[in-house]
Amino acid sequence: MPELPRRWRPDYPLDVVGVLSPLRRGRGDPCLRHDDGGRTWLTGNTADGAGTLVFRVCGDGTVEARAWGDGASALLEGLPDLLGAADDDSGFVAHHDVVARARRRLPSLRLVSTGRVWDALVPAVLEQKVTRHEAHRSWRELCSWFGEPAPGPVPEGLRVPPTPSALVSVSDWQWHRAGVDLRRRSTLVAAARVAHRLEEAATLRGEHGRALLRKVPGVGVWTAAEVAQRAWGDADAVSFGDFHVPSVVGHALVGRALDDEGLAEVMAPYAPQRQRAVRYLQAMGYSRPRFGPRYPVRDYRAI
Repeated sequence: MPELPRRWRPDYPLDVVGVLSPLRRGRGDPCLRHDDGGRTWLTGNTADGAGTLVFRVCGDGTVEARAWGDGASALLEGLPDLLGAADDDSGFVAHHDVVARARRRLPSLRLVSTGRVWDALVPAVLEQKVTRHEAHRSWRELCSWFGEPAPGPVPEGLRVPPTPSALVSVSDWQWHRAGVDLRRRSTLVAAARVAHRLEEAATLRGEHGRALLRKVPGVGVWTAAEVAQRAWGDADAVSFGDFHVPSVVGHALVGRALDDEGLAEVMAPYAPQRQRAVRYLQAMGYSRPRFGPRYPVRDYRAI
């Protein structure tokens, strides 16, 4: 299988793990892996087909990358944006001391941009109204059963996310076996049927891109924001409706939990870069207090 190489050197301090952290769906993610040799392996579906990308950062800051598969060229072309080169924080003003401190301590924080909507949409839908543990398990199983083996000489178990046609073919009992309830599977099938049109969201970007995603039944504000944050590095796409974000932001900025209305009010001064402020808080390790109700871990396969 032909191997395509690329060398690229960013003009900013690069934190690979930090930039790509929103893409990783648990420690066992079969589509993204950091190995002991300092290499990062990433798979994806592109307009040209599936591909595998592997890269490492050299001592002089140069990124050495290789790719395989029909999507190899597209993955290599998108490497700079993937690692935050397209991110622009000009005009961002920290309106709270805690955000200002986070920005000083995290000068390498960059927003990831894959350019691929479908690969971000599937795990986002799986995370609707369930625990991360449940969603990550379903993601691993769907990738293992319905995703292609990653092209190239890759680590064992590396897979490409399932394509739209693969998910449309999944039977009811297979969805059940993967722990995906009727509501989420219906959303994924509806999205798969128009997946080629949804990719345009990454070109439209911003609110227009998110509005296109929300045309799919079952894709609301939260899911559209989660996709926008990853597919085109949307700096303003706050995940309203999230179980954790209002509490994390509220306790960090005003000392109390917030609802979505309160979150919108507190974050308003950061527009059009509200999500960037949230990422600073998340990257600093702020979390919601460990008390109060939690979603129980359910196994839909036993229902």
